[in-house]
Amino acid sequence: MSVQGTILVLDGASTNRIMLKVQLTAAWYHVVQGERLQGLGGLLRRARPDLVLTSQALPDGTAADVKRLVMADPDLIDVPVVAIAPQNDRAARLKALADGLDDVLAHPFKDTFLLARVRSLLRTRADTQDLQVGNESQPIGFSEPAPALLTAPKAAHVAVLTQSARAGALWQKALSKTTRHRLSAHTLTNLQGLLSGPIPDAIVMEVNADMSGLNLLADLKSRGTTRRTVLIGVLADDNADLASEALDRGADAICMGGFCADETLLRLENQIARKARVDQMRASLRRGIAESWVDPLTGLYNRRYAMRAMDQILRQSAQSGHGFAVMLADLDHFKAINDKFGHTGGDQVLTEAATRMKQAVGSAGFVARIGGEEFMIGLSDTTQANALRVAKSLCDRFRQSPFDLTDSAASVPVTISIGLISSHPNDPSQSLRPTPLDGLIKSADNALYAAKKAGRNQVRVRPCAA
Repeated sequence: MSVQGTILVLDGASTNRIMLKVQLTAAWYHVVQGERLQGLGGLLRRARPDLVLTSQALPDGTAADVKRLVMADPDLIDVPVVAIAPQNDRAARLKALADGLDDVLAHPFKDTFLLARVRSLLRTRADTQDLQVGNESQPIGFSEPAPALLTAPKAAHVAVLTQSARAGALWQKALSKTTRHRLSAHTLTNLQGLLSGPIPDAIVMEVNADMSGLNLLADLKSRGTTRRTVLIGVLADDNADLASEALDRGADAICMGGFCADETLLRLENQIARKARVDQMRASLRRGIAESWVDPLTGLYNRRYAMRAMDQILRQSAQSGHGFAVMLADLDHFKAINDKFGHTGGDQVLTEAATRMKQAVGSAGFVARIGGEEFMIGLSDTTQANALRVAKSLCDRFRQSPFDLTDSAASVPVTISIGLISSHPNDPSQSLRPTPLDGLIKSADNALYAAKKAGRNQVRVRPCAA
C-alpha cells in the first residue's frame, strides 16, 4: 500500500479516532493515534507527522496546547495543526483560529471535504519542505540558522473579489474596520484591475455553485504571477462538495456559511503569516545559491561558477559555430604587495582589480576569481582579435592607473599578466565538437606562464587545445 503521509489523530474519544483512521487509511495515509496531551512530545518525535488533527478539547488540554507543542520542535514548525470543533459552533471555530490553529473542521464532516482539506494542507507543507533538507529546519545546502517564524507583514495587500461591486464594497468596509492590511475591491467579471497592477499578497474571493469562481481559483493558482498569492474562498452556505472542489482547485482556506469578517480576518492573518515565512525562506535560499557562486571578497564569481559557465560557453560554441575565448589572469608580484602592505592592503588590491576587470569585460562575458590572485575571464561569441583587444585593454587599465590604498600615502603600481586561448570558428575540425575544458585551461595556463616568463605585464596567446 502506498502511504502518502503520516497523520497524527488526537482525540479523547476512541470512536472519533477510529472513524478518522478509517477515513484516512482508505485514502492511503498512515495514521498514528493519541488521546491526550501527556506524552505528546515523545509521540511527535517518534511519529514525525506531516499533519495533526486534534479535537479542540482533550482530557488534559486543548488544541491550542497541541499547536504550541508542535511549534516547539524546530523540525515540525511547518506541520499544520487542525482543530476539530462541534458543528455549527462558530465561536469555537473563531477561538481556534485566534489561537493560531491552521484550520478548524466542524464535526461531523464528509469524507470528500476532509480529504480535500488534508490534500491542501499537505501540498502547502510540501512546498515548505522543498526549501529544506529532509526534516532539517534550514535552507538547502547552507549552514545559517532557520529564519524565525514571522508575523504577518504590516502592509500586505489584500484584494476582495466578488460577483457584484456592491458585495465587494460591503466586504471591504467590514474588513477595513479592524485590519491593518491595504484593501482593494474587484469583481469577478473584470479582473483587469486586479492583474494589471501590483499582485496582491492575498485574495478573498466569492465562490458560488457555478464554475466561474472555481475556474478562476485554478487559473490564479496556475499563473506565475499569482501562484504564491494566498487564496481564501468564501461560500454562501455549508456546501461541503463545493468547498472540496474549491480546495482542490487551489484555495488555501475556505470560509463556509457566508461572509464573516471576523473569520476572514483570522484566516488572513494565519495565511499571510505563513506566506511571509515561506517567502523569507525562499529569498534566503536564493541568496544562498547566489552566494555559493560568488567570491565574498571581490564580489566576482568563484571557481565553481567559472567552470560551469565555461563549459556552457564551449557547448554553445560547438552548436553555433561561433568563436569563444578564455583568459587566465594573474596579478604580478602580488606576494610583494602582501608583504609590504599586509593582507588588508592585498585585499584592497584584489577588490580594485576585480572592479577594473568587470569594467573591461562588461557584458561580453564573465570574470571569476579562481585562486588567491588568479582570475578567469570567459567570452562567448567572439573572435581572437576582439578577445585580444579586451585583454590588452585590461593590461592598460592596470598599468596606467596605480592603485590607491587606505594606509598608503603613495599609489601602488600593479600590473597583470594574461594567458589567452581562443577558438577558431571557421576551423571545420572544431565545429559541432565541444573543446575539452581541461585541455583548454591547461593551454591558457601555459600561455599565462609564457607571459610571466617574458617579463609580465603582457598578454600571450596560445592555440586552442582541440
